[in-house]
Amino acid sequence: MSEQRTSSDAWRLTPTLIGNHVTLSPMTRADRDGILAALATGLESAFHTTVPNPETINAWYERIEREQAVGRAMPFTVRDAAGEIAGVTRFLRMAKQHRRVEIGGTVYAPRVQRTGLNTEAKMLLLTHAFEALGCFCVQIRTDFLNRQSRAAIERLGARMDGVIRGHLILNDGHYRDSVLYSILEHEWPGVKRNIAALMARYEGKGA
Repeated sequence: MSEQRTSSDAWRLTPTLIGNHVTLSPMTRADRDGILAALATGLESAFHTTVPNPETINAWYERIEREQAVGRAMPFTVRDAAGEIAGVTRFLRMAKQHRRVEIGGTVYAPRVQRTGLNTEAKMLLLTHAFEALGCFCVQIRTDFLNRQSRAAIERLGARMDGVIRGHLILNDGHYRDSVLYSILEHEWPGVKRNIAALMARYEGKGA
């Protein structure tokens, strides 16, 4: 394992990850208004997850900043090809000692859903996790009822580990069962080829 993959800075500093159709940049308080504008259209029920709104965004930021301060989170603002804020995502439940992270907290504006933006964003995150952080395992979890999200995760090549029943109570009162998926280090080369093939389908389609 290279020095780059084991360095403390790689696990502490949020990078800027640049693709053809999406850029993931370190999330800051300056992104607040852009995030609210992008996520302003009732996405909590659509994504089956917690979505910040004007009343909750300060507490949402504070929670993420606390996790980031202890090395448990790495938050990103998602920007489209034009540089406009299109959503948020992050590494969470980071455990350097176990070489493990989870990709989560992902919400996109309606205008970029069902495009190649999410596929490329996942490629950037997974590449950083396996090739810069040296992860052994990357996890992704979603609501059991969110069939669209489950299909997208499975399309990447992640394998389902199981269902965590009664895992969360969301702001709208929904009791969420979470489906847990993972990709292991030895599976990454094949998953990477698969995602590259998926991304190729979007070329020329305005991903």
